[in-house]
Amino acid sequence: MSHTFALVDCNNFYASCERLFRPDLKNVPLVVLSNNDGCIVARSQEVKELGIKMGTPLFKAQQEIERHGIQVFSSNYTLYGDISARVMQTLEQFSPNVEVYSIDEAFLDLAGMRDLSAYAQTIRSTVIKHVGIPVCVGIAPTKTLSKLANYAAKKFKATQGVVDLSDPERQKRLLQITPVSEVWGVGRKLTEKLQSIGVDTALRLAQMDPHQARQRFSVVLERTICELNGESCLQLDEA
Repeated sequence: MSHTFALVDCNNFYASCERLFRPDLKNVPLVVLSNNDGCIVARSQEVKELGIKMGTPLFKAQQEIERHGIQVFSSNYTLYGDISARVMQTLEQFSPNVEVYSIDEAFLDLAGMRDLSAYAQTIRSTVIKHVGIPVCVGIAPTKTLSKLANYAAKKFKATQGVVDLSDPERQKRLLQITPVSEVWGVGRKLTEKLQSIGVDTALRLAQMDPHQARQRFSVVLERTICELNGESCLQLDEA
């Protein structure tokens, strides 16, 4: 049975929520702080481009904040939860099956849909129109590949926020230029272990023998390799 998953991910979600009520801050660098206002937990694209990292203590970024006129907000999780619910309700118009993966991400089942890129652009424009939050969409035959497609949709502006990895050749090209650390479920420690054996890109991970990966690492990595090769192992309702 063939699958078509779409991962819809809100862009810089907390920062985008704050901008909903401050349209004057469009294109202005903006950060959102943790509960105790101690660390930066969300950054607008402008702040990311300045090189300020997620989790940076506020006091360490103070000079950069003053130098670049960065706007600083305390976190407002009630607001973010409300906006998230509106985004998810909007997405339910586009698929009979929606898995809310996190406050700013959802997987959609697009099996049977045609002209997927155009459909994804309709999703993006509708969420902007109804909620005001920008999103990117990654489409692929597996959830892991749809995550990578979304990564590319955010990274490369030429994609206009949508990447469709239905074509195996396009999958291979993206896997070849994607660091293994960007693969869903590959954390820092696993990245270091994989790099130590020469697996530094998503393509090299996809080329590993799944059974050997299971013996050496875990069944989770075995599934990841299968998913990178277009074999769907994770159903829509699975975390």
